[in-house]
Amino acid sequence: MENLKPNPANSSPLTPLGFLERAAVVYADCPSVVYNDTSYTWSETHWRCLSVASSIVASLGIKRGDVVSVVAPNVPAMYELHFAVPMAGAILNNINTRLDPRTVSVMLRHSESKLVFVDQLCRNLVLDALTFFPSNNPTLTPIPILVLIAESDDNIDDQHHDRFLCSYEDLVEKGDPGFRWVRPRSEWDPIVLNYTSGTTASPKGVVHCHRGAFVVALDSLVDWGVPKEPVYLWTLPMFHSNGWSYPWGMAAVGGTNVCLRKFDGATIFNLIRRYNVTHMCSAPVVLNML
Repeated sequence: MENLKPNPANSSPLTPLGFLERAAVVYADCPSVVYNDTSYTWSETHWRCLSVASSIVASLGIKRGDVVSVVAPNVPAMYELHFAVPMAGAILNNINTRLDPRTVSVMLRHSESKLVFVDQLCRNLVLDALTFFPSNNPTLTPIPILVLIAESDDNIDDQHHDRFLCSYEDLVEKGDPGFRWVRPRSEWDPIVLNYTSGTTASPKGVVHCHRGAFVVALDSLVDWGVPKEPVYLWTLPMFHSNGWSYPWGMAAVGGTNVCLRKFDGATIFNLIRRYNVTHMCSAPVVLNML
């Protein structure tokens, strides 16, 4: 019985990243992400996340424990980064796109973010935030690397293009889909860093570990009674507490993630009809709007 004590063969750290590996096998050819005219299968999402993770490590020099921020709405890249960033050994920090530049600057500096993925519609927000970085001591507060999330080359503004190292799709294309992702040494290793709104003071950082994300993702699925292969509409921003854990949860059950950049009542109802949506999360303000 002494040989049954925990060891690497029988007690690997709990992490929600394993849900994606399983989905790539069990739900390989099933739809994973749909957005406008773009759609991916779970095997495609898996290799895209591995490619981005490998680029984050090899091309951008991000190391285990570094913080990587994302300022984006619910587009496919935002979904993929919930896996790709921690697969690179880094800590994911989603930032609310509705905040002002000064608050965003506080979060980037406090988190010591090394890399920021920026959606095309959030360029000015992030670039304005960087103007609040101290210019007299760039060594102590270095400007993070910027990567642009653009839907096409037509959406890249030449005026600001030189501020971005590359585009998100560049990382997908240059990455290694056979990358051996960086597994947590312990399930207590941090996976995400989230910030409160800062309504009573400066924004407060909250760190969640791989174990916590794993457990809450499964608990949420059980509590809501989510079946296999649901069709999930992303009306809840992923920057709100990592979409209440459902980026990882949808991988666990092989769901279809219906992404959308912004929405109103008509858009939501149209997407429900178009994709036969079965589930979505919404704050009361969205439900009241419907």
